[in-house]
Amino acid sequence: MMERYANADVAELDKFSRLAAIWWDKNGSMGMLHQINPLRVNFISRHADLIGVKVLDVGCGGGILSESLAKRGALVTGIDLSEAALEVATQHARMQNLEIDYRLEDAEALAQRRKGYYDVVLCMEMLEHVPCPKQTIAACAALLRSGGACFFSTIDRSLKSFVCAILIGEYILRILPRGTHSYHKLIKPSQLQNWSERNHLQLTSTASLIYNPFSGCFKLREGLDMNYLTCYRKINETIHRPL
Repeated sequence: MMERYANADVAELDKFSRLAAIWWDKNGSMGMLHQINPLRVNFISRHADLIGVKVLDVGCGGGILSESLAKRGALVTGIDLSEAALEVATQHARMQNLEIDYRLEDAEALAQRRKGYYDVVLCMEMLEHVPCPKQTIAACAALLRSGGACFFSTIDRSLKSFVCAILIGEYILRILPRGTHSYHKLIKPSQLQNWSERNHLQLTSTASLIYNPFSGCFKLREGLDMNYLTCYRKINETIHRPL
């Protein structure tokens, strides 16, 4: 069934589908997502109005971020290619009396029908899990209206990330399940910037999620360090790089 999605990794989808049943367990394998979610929401809300605006959550999974934004008044559409995760997201939203439009669809297909439709597009913790992240970025940009805000979060491909995020985070501290990330799929900030610029996205803000192993808590600070977040604005004219 997944063969019709060109920019999807079946092994990655299977991995997250197996976690669907415990997506909303804050003490389980998805606990880190619950822990960083308020920080993500705060970053997003600082750079984009949410009340009454059309928001697209690309790779929404079980709906943790989608629900938080819907509670803040956003008109949220969440798309994912994991049927199991979407089923969990739909059921949980219903229990919370939230109206969220969840769809089994990829960004590339949706962009063919809803070009320039959304005020805010989010692609959080997903780019490092697809075969061609620059294709996903292009689709996100196409879905965004001119002047709209686009948010990405991912992990830098660096020695520090390999040691801290993968070796320590997944294999020693077990903050995430083993095998969640593959080093060769991580994305350098310069790559993300290049792909975004080529799709008329202009960088406006950055931040990093910093983990304190002693307190077991995350905090948000400016800059690009391992687990980083970015906010872009879509502009009309082509961005010219200095020679």
